[in-house]
Amino acid sequence: MSAMDTMGLFTPQQVLENRGRLAIFIDGSNLFYAALQLSIEIDYTKLLCYLTAGSRLLRAFFYTGVDPTNEKQQGFLLWMRRNGYRVVYKELVQLPDGSKKANLDVEIAVDMLALVGSYDTAILVSGDGDLAYAVDAVSYRGVRVEVVSLRSMTSDNLINVSDRYIDLDSIRDEIRKSHRPNAYRTLPDLASAGE
Repeated sequence: MSAMDTMGLFTPQQVLENRGRLAIFIDGSNLFYAALQLSIEIDYTKLLCYLTAGSRLLRAFFYTGVDPTNEKQQGFLLWMRRNGYRVVYKELVQLPDGSKKANLDVEIAVDMLALVGSYDTAILVSGDGDLAYAVDAVSYRGVRVEVVSLRSMTSDNLINVSDRYIDLDSIRDEIRKSHRPNAYRTLPDLASAGE
């Protein structure tokens, strides 16, 4: 094979080595529904480690709608802030059909564009086709874009404008929360468990 034949061919490892500084943009709602489809609970520490893969991280953004009365959600978001994520949120709005929603596509797109020049690779964790235009715009400004989402919930347009696509189903074991049995159960607990 001549040098010309091998130009442009990179191993997955070489691609990861050339990612430069990363910015991660996670559409929390999209990831939540993908996790439901996969029947897994996401371990956000494992997710951050997997996505960075040893590269330098500028910032990991997590975009979500919030219900200020939901204490469990507030606790989760506090944990996220203390463990490497910048949380961007809007209060949920009740729609006429009774459902609640907070659309953060504009916030994701603005942050991706505003930070161009501060990062080399954007990792977008979302399958929302509305973000394809923003992905295309940052690509034209020299940013490499990786999209991570569940294939069945991902717009073809978004995949087509990205440089790399990762199906969440293919990494489910790497990012899944492991539920370890409590090693310090008391004797009554053991008896009631039939052990």
